[in-house]
Amino acid sequence: MSFADALAGAGAKAAGKRPYFLEPQVERVLAITMTIAQELAVARQRADTLERLLLAKGVLAPGEIDGFVPDASASAERQMLNQEYIARILRIVQQENEAAARLDEASSGELAEELAQEA
Repeated sequence: MSFADALAGAGAKAAGKRPYFLEPQVERVLAITMTIAQELAVARQRADTLERLLLAKGVLAPGEIDGFVPDASASAERQMLNQEYIARILRIVQQENEAAARLDEASSGELAEELAQEA
């Protein structure tokens, strides 16, 4: 998966206007924070599961994970995963920027109204 694909997937959103219950800036920070919390919770659960399974099966020795140093390939893969992660976290900012860029674009309804007035 390329970074562009990851960014496009992270930016997927529901149709319609986003409802705001607090100030938009507060909602933005809250959305980012909750995304990070959700991602971290899932990652911690998965890491805990893997460590417990590997320790129970004797595949790992206690403390072996803490001493691991990734090779160049693993480092590059981790860097891509980090980029995708940041894209998901900052999804709301990306969507708001895209929406702001579209403000200059006329909607089909606005164009139809403009044409009707010219006729």
